[in-house]
Amino acid sequence: MKVGVVDYGVGNLGSILRALEELRVTPVLVNRAVDLHAAESIVLPGVGSFFSCMKLLEKGGWINALREEVISYERPLLAVCLGMQLLADSGTEGSPNGKSCQGLGLVSGCVKSLQSQGCALRVPHVGWNSISHVQSGDHLFNHIPSGTDFYFVHSFGFVPAYPEAIVATVDYGVTLTAAVRSGNIWGTQFHPEKSSRAGFRLLKNFLEGPDC
Repeated sequence: MKVGVVDYGVGNLGSILRALEELRVTPVLVNRAVDLHAAESIVLPGVGSFFSCMKLLEKGGWINALREEVISYERPLLAVCLGMQLLADSGTEGSPNGKSCQGLGLVSGCVKSLQSQGCALRVPHVGWNSISHVQSGDHLFNHIPSGTDFYFVHSFGFVPAYPEAIVATVDYGVTLTAAVRSGNIWGTQFHPEKSSRAGFRLLKNFLEGPDC
């Protein structure tokens, strides 16, 4: 299987590539939007701020390419950490005027700071924390029990417009979205590639589909 890892100018790609290689698939760094169609499935990473990443995606022509692949061609997409947040309709992180910046609009919702969501604990939320399943039967979490620990690093969180988009949550002084899904599109706020055996299992589930 050819897995396209979107290389639009952010870091943190090495650990994702190594994790995919361990699963014996063929990860390919895709650094041109026009080449995205050759991938059988897509991984969208994200590092930095919502505003800066959306500007990079816009500059590279990635926005329309990603929408076409996942909507028109129904390519499976896994978005990781800030990548998950980019799936939203809008976010404010990094915006120079504090106003909302448009996201990819692939999963309805917005991105808000953890404090504005009621979190009174130390921000950013960094480290291992246990997730809770919201939807039973989503194959992304096959063989991964509710209560399993994953590795988080974030100061903002996705607030989906519709509760049915939430696949898993995490408790950090307040209930936050840990994973979302809309059709063939998934997002995880945590880093599966840094989450040991459970993270590898989740990546394997994504790649193998509902029959895993």
